[in-house]
Amino acid sequence: MKPVRSSTAFVIWNESRDKVLAVQRPASDENLPNVWGLPAGSLRGGESFEDCVLRSGKEKLGVELEIVTLVSEGDLERERYILHMQAFEVRIKSGKPSVPQNVPDVTQYQNWNWAEPILLVEAAQKGSLCSRLFLGKLGISY
Repeated sequence: MKPVRSSTAFVIWNESRDKVLAVQRPASDENLPNVWGLPAGSLRGGESFEDCVLRSGKEKLGVELEIVTLVSEGDLERERYILHMQAFEVRIKSGKPSVPQNVPDVTQYQNWNWAEPILLVEAAQKGSLCSRLFLGKLGISY
């Protein structure tokens, strides 16, 4: 049986709630090089999903986040493990998004932008669980 890796993703809507904060993964990313998706983070030992979201906001975007609600949860089988993810809607409490952050040993994004959710279809098609969970909740096919 494959090991399970737990992670989180977070959805940040703009003020008019027609665009979300999308990030471009690095070219060196193992699963989704250069693909635009939602910010995400992997749980560390003993960390809750909610704590992971708050830590990842600081480490990946340089912002302090506030959790609004759980959006969706699901699993995806990868080659060497099963990915279990919870996706949350969050708000930025303080700071302005900036990438990359100077935090070693954490996947850093190369760009970010406000984007219509349809931008995440490519990521969902290529196996992005966070994009699949979010788009599924919105009723957008991929």
